[in-house]
Amino acid sequence: MIRWHLDSGLVVIPKSVTPARIEENFAVFDFRLEKTELSEIAKLDSGNRLGPDPETFNG
Repeated sequence: MIRWHLDSGLVVIPKSVTPARIEENFAVFDFRLEKTELSEIAKLDSGNRLGPDPETFNG
């Protein structure tokens, strides 16, 4: 997911305190997703957000 965000031009702020997970989070810089992969992943969006939409949030 981190690579998808980066390749989509989005800001990524991963959060972890587990050393192994932090290392995994950095293991996204040796590859890129193809345009077809990016669009296939984007199709998974069901339109349901777990938090406020940053485009419209004014809190």
